[in-house]
Amino acid sequence: MFDVLTSQIMLRALIAAAVTGLAAPTVGTYLVQRRLSLLGDGIGHICVTGVALGLLTGTSPTLSAIVIAVAGALLIELIRSSGKASGDVALALLFYGGIAGGLVLIQMAGNGAYALQGYLFGSITAISWSDVWVSVGLAAVILVLAIALLPQLFAVSNDEDFARTSGLNVRFYNVLISVLAAVSVSVAMRTVGLLLVSALMIIPVATSQQFARSFRVTMFAAMGAGTIAALTGVSATAFMDAPPGPMIVLVALAGFALTAPVGVLVQRRRKARIPFAADVLPGELEENPVEEPHGHDHGPGCGHLAVEHGDHIDYIHDGHRHAVHGGHYDEH
Repeated sequence: MFDVLTSQIMLRALIAAAVTGLAAPTVGTYLVQRRLSLLGDGIGHICVTGVALGLLTGTSPTLSAIVIAVAGALLIELIRSSGKASGDVALALLFYGGIAGGLVLIQMAGNGAYALQGYLFGSITAISWSDVWVSVGLAAVILVLAIALLPQLFAVSNDEDFARTSGLNVRFYNVLISVLAAVSVSVAMRTVGLLLVSALMIIPVATSQQFARSFRVTMFAAMGAGTIAALTGVSATAFMDAPPGPMIVLVALAGFALTAPVGVLVQRRRKARIPFAADVLPGELEENPVEEPHGHDHGPGCGHLAVEHGDHIDYIHDGHRHAVHGGHYDEH
């Protein structure tokens, strides 16, 4: 086992998996915020054309995939922002065009169909040191830009109109997010595969959203979850005959499924601590409390959630806060 995990092939695969697990969810957090979760999937299909073009011409499939992916991402953003088609329609147009163009080119390449398999589903044996260093360099660029420009990119992803009135160049930052997504797909295609890369961009984000209370925490938690899933999935391929891409995705899905019950409990606890409507202040309710006599005595161990409220304790009961007031409880 130790020899397998420390072999040159596995070492290259683990490094590539680590940088992929870090970079992909970073960009995926912005895509989820923009409600463009399938953008990575669409760009992955566009990359099929880029890889096939590289195999046909005898050039680097990685380089040609990056060029085609960036061009496709820019075209998607141009179609979306021009209003000629919505984001999902723009994705569909290039989604099918990318996969169709790739299949035609790979057929022209003759024996390129077998080589394409490693790019579609990932292949740890096909990763060279040059691929690793390219992945590390591109991932570093993604991480620096995505984290350094977090306030601006979040503002644009959350509310374009507000960002525009704040003086931000909305089109530039939208294009930047699309380009970062394209580069992320290119980084991940050797490890996860073009057909499954979107899962590594989105699933860790969905997992972290169950617990995180801010965009920044969501991003960093997703980076951690993505790295763990990528490293675990690649390591598992050392002991079974399975491509790394599906294994990474299955591990990521397992992480989401295992943490989902805990996430539900966390969300319920948060809601219990905010029992008032968003447009009603607790102070306003306290001015006109409703006396509610009932036979239950609140106190430590009564089974109801206790919430500190100023100089006293409220207990959550039947969707309301009950506060001790003399010989009765006020409901507010």
